Amino acid sequence: MSNFSILFALSITILLRLAHCHIIDELTDVDLVELDQKAQKQKLSRFRIYWHDITSGTPPSSIPIVKPVIKTGFGQINMIDNPLTLGPELSSKAVGKAQGFYGLASQEELGFLMAMNFFFTTGKYNGSSITILGRNAVFDHVREMPIIGGAGLFRWARGYVQARTHDLDLKSGDTTVEYTIYVMHY
Repeated sequence: MSNFSILFALSITILLRLAHCHIIDELTDVDLVELDQKAQKQKLSRFRIYWHDITSGTPPSSIPIVKPVIKTGFGQINMIDNPLTLGPELSSKAVGKAQGFYGLASQEELGFLMAMNFFFTTGKYNGSSITILGRNAVFDHVREMPIIGGAGLFRWARGYVQARTHDLDLKSGDTTVEYTIYVMHY
């Protein structure tokens, strides 16, 4: 490649980067103004739903995708598509799905890393979701996990959930957990 070709390619690259930076700067200024206006309209929503982890059903809503290599279960990961309902009974009104995974991340206790979206399919939040990522020490009476984002009506979401085990069948592994959600959104 000639020196002219290298110099020409380098010049074009620099010009494109400068143009890109200028466009980004302009968009950022506009976005900041819009965010400042939206910050005044932020609200807190609080509601309660029930999460049903069904490992024994046909089909199950939770399946192991990585099996543990040691007897403690450490390292097992389950993929979930769990029903969310208004009441603790699985037959109560369905409001959405919890989709994601959890993995046994503690060697000393039953402590999971939870990564899931609560995707709502009815009512005011139909088509919206919140994203939860955090530690869940299952045998603690109340567990708190952060809400790290959302979509739809929960765009720019932040907050936390409190989880309380409502029912646990040690034989089947099926579990119902009450989630109280505190979410700031626009």
